[in-house]
Amino acid sequence: PMQILTYLDGVAKVEETELKPRVGFLYPVLTHNISLFINATRERDSGQYMCTVNVVDDTSSLGKNVGIINLTVLVPPAAPACRLHGSPTVGANVTLSCASEKGKPPPTYQWQRTAPTLQVFFPPAQDRAKGTLKLTNLSLDMAGLYVCVAENRAGSAECSVVLEV
Repeated sequence: PMQILTYLDGVAKVEETELKPRVGFLYPVLTHNISLFINATRERDSGQYMCTVNVVDDTSSLGKNVGIINLTVLVPPAAPACRLHGSPTVGANVTLSCASEKGKPPPTYQWQRTAPTLQVFFPPAQDRAKGTLKLTNLSLDMAGLYVCVAENRAGSAECSVVLEV
């Protein structure tokens, strides 16, 4: 654990950490609310934060002077990469893959064909966790534009691949 912020004898002090330019007390007068803010949050700001309040000569708050909160900074998915695996010939099988390098929580993936006609896919052909879509026994009418959307609670991103049979 490292101390990031203190308030002692009416003076607030921000400690020398990577949070220094981005953290402070939310309210200028610290009485009953000693909330803090963190600007420009980063994934590595995630963790457990502890607030300790010590009042001089106060023996009634022993054991009640610590508050703990867990912070999880969500990260939207990075633009995924779409790829075609296999030989797209009539009667063959191919797999479309979609993968995003970043995202917290890990993104789920949804494939759909947008052109020439809209088509959505379901398991077992589509694996939403792995980002794969298995197309079997290819025919000419399966050609088109396939779009993958990577999504989590923080946002979404997409990529596409053209299937020419």
